[in-house]
Amino acid sequence: MSSDPNASPVNPLPPVVVALAALIFGIEVLFNLGARGLLGGAEAVGWRLSALETYAVPGGLQNWMLETGRFSGDNLIRYVTYSFVHVSFTHMLFVVVFVLALGKMVGEVFRAWAVLAVFFGASIVGAIVYGLLNERAGLIGGYPAVYGLIGAFTFLLWVNLAAHGANKYRAFTLIAFLLGIQLIFGLFFGGGKDWVADVAGFATGFGLSFFVCPGGWSHVMAVLRRR
Repeated sequence: MSSDPNASPVNPLPPVVVALAALIFGIEVLFNLGARGLLGGAEAVGWRLSALETYAVPGGLQNWMLETGRFSGDNLIRYVTYSFVHVSFTHMLFVVVFVLALGKMVGEVFRAWAVLAVFFGASIVGAIVYGLLNERAGLIGGYPAVYGLIGAFTFLLWVNLAAHGANKYRAFTLIAFLLGIQLIFGLFFGGGKDWVADVAGFATGFGLSFFVCPGGWSHVMAVLRRR
């Protein structure tokens, strides 16, 4: 037990995680204030729609770029910026909760740059894989990036279980549960194929963790060999 009477009972969140969550939350606050006429004047009512048109990944964009060979910076940056634009406050809120919860657990082990690599790497790869489907619906919101953090968290559980000689496949319980929930909602309420971007984000976060975790690939292999 700590002997410091002034020690906080709750471990502080890693600054990089706070920054990501604050940016996502702050953008949504601006949209809401603008929609209510409390900020930016009359034109602010359309801020969200304008942001979706400018920063989300439209359906068919990737195939159009591949067919025309036109890879402009304005279009490529969408593969990152779409993670910060959401269709509603509720949509954003779930993303922020996941970023804070999973980011805390990952950020307490990974360095700040590694957390960012997982977050943005999952965002980019998730959008690329989704774009291969050539869906008409665009890709919006931070779920692929969040699933990247889930992938990194799963990696940490996987290595920890392997180090203790336990069944390391138990680490995949969380992702199996979340994908099961998505499948059920899809069957009963319908929906698009954005879950493909989520799965790609998860795989990216898990795969990148081999290289960006403390000690890198050699450390992971040493742990697995000790088993």
